[in-house]
Amino acid sequence: MSEVNVAKRKKCENCTKQCNKKQSDDEVNLFQDRDEANGQVNGGSQQLLSACLSCDGCLSEEENLKISQQSLEEVERVLALNKKCDVSKHKVLVASVCPQSLPFFAVKFGLDISEAACKLCCFLKSLGVHYVFDTTLAAGFSILESQKEFILRYHRRNHDSHALPMFTSCCPGWIRYSERVLGSLVTPHICTARSPQQIMGCLVKDYFSTQQKLSPEKLYHLVVAPCFDKKLEAVREEFYNSLLETRDVDCVLTSGEIYYLMERRKIIVEELDLVPLDHVLGETGDSVLVRHEGRGSEGFLEHIFKHAAKELFGLDVHEITYKTLRNRDFQEVTLERDGETLLQFAAVYGFRNIQTLVHRMRKGHVPYQLVEVLSCPGGCLSGRGQAESEKEHRVDKALVQQMEEAYSSLPVRLPEVNPVLHTLYQDWVEGQDSSHVSSLLHTQYRNQSQSHSQPIYMQW
Repeated sequence: MSEVNVAKRKKCENCTKQCNKKQSDDEVNLFQDRDEANGQVNGGSQQLLSACLSCDGCLSEEENLKISQQSLEEVERVLALNKKCDVSKHKVLVASVCPQSLPFFAVKFGLDISEAACKLCCFLKSLGVHYVFDTTLAAGFSILESQKEFILRYHRRNHDSHALPMFTSCCPGWIRYSERVLGSLVTPHICTARSPQQIMGCLVKDYFSTQQKLSPEKLYHLVVAPCFDKKLEAVREEFYNSLLETRDVDCVLTSGEIYYLMERRKIIVEELDLVPLDHVLGETGDSVLVRHEGRGSEGFLEHIFKHAAKELFGLDVHEITYKTLRNRDFQEVTLERDGETLLQFAAVYGFRNIQTLVHRMRKGHVPYQLVEVLSCPGGCLSGRGQAESEKEHRVDKALVQQMEEAYSSLPVRLPEVNPVLHTLYQDWVEGQDSSHVSSLLHTQYRNQSQSHSQPIYMQW
């Protein structure tokens, strides 16, 4: 990984210069966002630079230390320990692969997604990983919990000024920007449902470990994701069990890092066996990969929109029509009846569009009840951990288009009709209205003061 880190560091130093150069145009609005939200008046370009997430994010020394274990070297260290004689230090390795990462491997391998998933599973198990899961199940939990929360917020909208609009919570880049810069302007509006990654972490360390009769700290949970920001999400304090000294997700590696490891080991894809992914419940039947509705980022907007239309107004919505506003990454959908607008949702992707949304919200000009917010232009498939060109350090549009086509080839399964989810709601959290739902499937987002100084370079 040293070669990869050096390349990234050079690029990041250049990004920092560009950020310093351009920030004078944006700093007034950014400070207004933060100051009005937090009731503070601050100045200085360094603070703006530290807050800016228009690229991959600036890290403090503390954060840099926290993610030092989010690396190939750390995974290889754990694998090496398992090969030694001291069984007491052995870990059961579990890998969870995000569905947005699978199209990357499908394109790189020249295979369909199902075959690529099996090849990837074979490779991971050849390293010493014991179980390989797909996180679509966890995303189903996140979608269902987001749907329920939206309905509750909608009903209290008239007496709770923070109820609507509701912002989705699946993107860690957006969450980090909200907590560090926007503060109370936005954080009360963020859906409390955990992201698919962190629900998967909890599912593995809480439910699966119990099924395997293992203490959670005996499991080492690796997530393969399209986005670098997922590394920072994994080390959040609320996802750490101080009693057992274990995290829900021990390590996040991007799709590109896994592919780099395969290249380094000179893996020939054609020689890898087709090994099916494992199932959390241990089933050995249906191994067909499925996806959720939407544009490649789990489709929170579409699922919540259709659910709300049925639950609130008794309307069945089968097809959703997106209206493009500023660009492809700023779109809205509307539910109308007899000329009356019942619901108005928006999908806002990329830092520039997020800024537009925030400016409108500060002025009270946001007509939406829900906004699906993602920090990567194009959504999760365009995550910098897999869509960036190695030579030019910019998003490879041709690669992204191929990944979108591969992802759309998967059949859609609504989480509402997934029998495994219904089983886990009963067996794991003891019912959809149980007190365990709040502790296992939800979290809270808060203002975070920046009392530390940031380094002049960025990690990625």
